[in-house]
Amino acid sequence: MTKMGFTTRQVHADRMLNTPEHGGVHTSTSNSVLFEFKDAQGIIDAFQGKQAAHVYSRSSSPSVAALQAMLNELEGGVGALCYATGMAAISSSLFALLKAGDHLIVSQYLFGNTRSFFETIKDFGVQVTYTDVTDIELVMDAYQPNTRGVYTETVANPVTQVADLHAIGQFCEEKNILFMVDNTMTPPPLLRAKDYKASLIFTSLTKYIAGHGNVLGGAVIDTGLFNWKAFGGIKPAYQVADETQWGLTQIKKRGLRDLGATLSPQSASAIALGMETLALRLMRSQQNAMKLATFLDNHPNVAKVFYPGLVDHPQHFMAREQLNAGYGAILSFDLIDGIDPVAFLNNLDLVICATHLGDNRTLALPVAPTIYFENSAQEREEMGISNNMLRVSVGIEDTDDLIADFLQALNAEYFG
Repeated sequence: MTKMGFTTRQVHADRMLNTPEHGGVHTSTSNSVLFEFKDAQGIIDAFQGKQAAHVYSRSSSPSVAALQAMLNELEGGVGALCYATGMAAISSSLFALLKAGDHLIVSQYLFGNTRSFFETIKDFGVQVTYTDVTDIELVMDAYQPNTRGVYTETVANPVTQVADLHAIGQFCEEKNILFMVDNTMTPPPLLRAKDYKASLIFTSLTKYIAGHGNVLGGAVIDTGLFNWKAFGGIKPAYQVADETQWGLTQIKKRGLRDLGATLSPQSASAIALGMETLALRLMRSQQNAMKLATFLDNHPNVAKVFYPGLVDHPQHFMAREQLNAGYGAILSFDLIDGIDPVAFLNNLDLVICATHLGDNRTLALPVAPTIYFENSAQEREEMGISNNMLRVSVGIEDTDDLIADFLQALNAEYFG
């Protein structure tokens, strides 16, 4: 049988990968914290890693394991781990892998909360160099003998700079360092990070994967491309027989188990259900985003639009090469001087002012005084963030209704 299409695989993934009980098409939500072993040797073997089994739900449960299998298939990996939030996936994984004296090359365009975490690990002795990931020469210049990896988003939030994934992946492979890719903004089928030699893929399940804005979650997926034997930081206890599992084993033990940011079974089930319509939602949101970006780009009260689908975007051709059938559903724009961003947002009727993205509903917020408030003016300038910038997460509404809402808000009287 030929390989099925993306949406077909997603709709049927749970029953095909996990064999739900009693003929169900979804894995049942398992709320048990503990799991019985009829033979006491079984719990010993599970603790010592000699056999796979659920022991305590802080580390694993049937509901979360089912979601992990689906995410792993989605990204073509050798294993996945889920967490309570996307930030938990990032922080727990990096705390599990890094030590004082290690060095990371990090995108200077990282989303505010993620950048804040990289500032935090500096206090633990991890060295961080921020650089422009759209330029491979600058990434290469940041390399040091103690560099353990590169961390970047595929498309930056909110100014939509596009990382040169192909060149960075090649560079990381040559240097035998981790290539860590945050794929939240461009999940499959829009982009398959493994195709660009990503070692670890991070994603906020809260966003496009779930899609409905009522559940939190995050994940890390190991693509199987990285040689963990050469990493040098895997503890002997976690060097299991399958070398491709060394990294995930240490992340699970030192990150998930020890730090405890466990995804609940109820959340896992809700995320798995939302994931079934990922491709359909993403297609519709991208179509809306392209039309809305084009409209905004031609309105006199808009100074600048940031969207990779526009031909004047600095990385438009890179985005066209790396992304499949669209340019994502996030855009930002600067209002002209004289229009107060708060007044503009208050004039929108349909669009919701909220801090979230990847939702079915279109959302907008002022960037500088909210999600980048903790960054200095100089840092915001380096990221391309102006005081007049608004970020829009485009949803699946009817296109004409979205454009009509922005049109009436842009045409409102702002100049007295």
